[in-house]
Amino acid sequence: MPRFALKVEYDGGPFAGWQRQDGPETVQGAIEAALAELEPDVPSIAAAGRTDSGVHALGQVAHCDMAKDWDPFRLSEALNFHLKPKPVAILAAAAVGDDWHARFSAVKRAYVYRIRCRRAPLTFTAGREWRVGHELDVGAMQAGADYLLGKHDFATFRASECQAKSPVKTVDEVRVEHDGAEISVHVRARSFLHNQVRSFVGTLERVGAGAWTPKDVKHALEACDRAACGPVAPPDGLYLASVRYPEDPFAEPSK
Repeated sequence: MPRFALKVEYDGGPFAGWQRQDGPETVQGAIEAALAELEPDVPSIAAAGRTDSGVHALGQVAHCDMAKDWDPFRLSEALNFHLKPKPVAILAAAAVGDDWHARFSAVKRAYVYRIRCRRAPLTFTAGREWRVGHELDVGAMQAGADYLLGKHDFATFRASECQAKSPVKTVDEVRVEHDGAEISVHVRARSFLHNQVRSFVGTLERVGAGAWTPKDVKHALEACDRAACGPVAPPDGLYLASVRYPEDPFAEPSK
């Protein structure tokens, strides 16, 4: 069966996360329903990461196996037609080898978390940013974030229901940027624990607010205890930004 990679963008607000469930609507379920309109016996699809309820994606990657050898552009167009009016878009499709896997072939994943510092409620970006009603010290947040770089036991920043075999991960980047009232936290690693990024951001918000010092992040990390973590940031501001592979399946062929 021909295998295709799909680059997917979605607003996670209306969905109970990526993974298909009985009852609540999910992103995976929406895409599989669209695929079934094209071919009734399409197997279940797999994704690079299982985003939680309310979490968004700018560049989620999934793969599907089709009976027909579709032209990738026509496949993406047909899926987008059948996905309407759901807030899910197939940005690109590409033919890949039978051994290519959206999850297991990935070598890096990048998330971005968006914070808006203002007292007034959000209007245009409600559900897509975390509104914090006070100013944040971005320099202090970055100083705290620097302690999270590298290979560590991240048990402090791991949800109790996390199913990963080990809490040890290597974090390549935690970068805090600001543009006026908007703050973005960029986190990059090969793989993540459940709620790891939201736990990072909630903890760094406490540093930015002055309730924690940057060194308190180091102490929390070294505690390897979930109780030492700061509050977990809400899902609204979290986006799966991109997934990297040894070779980009969506790259334009060189001329």
